[in-house]
Amino acid sequence: MEAAGGDESMDVQEPSVSGHRRTSAKPVWTSLEEAVQMKTEGNAFYKEKKIRSAIGRYHRALLVLRGLDSDVMASVKGFGPEIPALTPEQEASLRSTQVDCYNNLAACLLQKPSVDYSRVRDYSLRVLKWRPGDVKALYRAGVATLEMGDALTAKQYLTQASREQPNDANVRRNLQRAEEKLSRDLQKERAMYRGMFPSGVKSSAEEGMNQTHRASGEALAGQLNAPNEASN
Repeated sequence: MEAAGGDESMDVQEPSVSGHRRTSAKPVWTSLEEAVQMKTEGNAFYKEKKIRSAIGRYHRALLVLRGLDSDVMASVKGFGPEIPALTPEQEASLRSTQVDCYNNLAACLLQKPSVDYSRVRDYSLRVLKWRPGDVKALYRAGVATLEMGDALTAKQYLTQASREQPNDANVRRNLQRAEEKLSRDLQKERAMYRGMFPSGVKSSAEEGMNQTHRASGEALAGQLNAPNEASN
């Protein structure tokens, strides 16, 4: 049976801060294994196309992991038991499970009849923060950004994905969509400039506009290619 609809709307919340210290905490490996198990259950639900149930499992896995994430717990220090420093192996397991859950959440959201593209992009950018160059995250970030109206940024994400997966039909199709939208937008801007300026300054105005587009694209490409710089 598919999980109740409440799972679907569950957000990844900050750990509760009540002013009272907890008296016990699960061992690190126990929590990591619990999160991995929830992720595995989410994957099974996803394969069965039970999207709401899958979303609920991924969110719950991330909630468990937040209590182990030093980046998160630093902001609530003093309100709960001190978590031990993770070993390199534990840290790797934590990040790997987080990345998989965020990647899979983005995939789930794209399967819904009404897609929240801002959340798809947010989840995909979190993946890229920890796993730069992840093709699936680049593709989903590109699709979400394109649907949100930013064809220039979408093209950069999809171009990077295309370099890694040049034969992927979905990547090629959405990259073409981004390029077509950029072309339409450029034509609209040119038409606007033609109506604003006398004929003697049309060419210089259009050239300035083209240079601005090229400069914006080059600057954005540099930002996307910089290591570990994708924002949350």
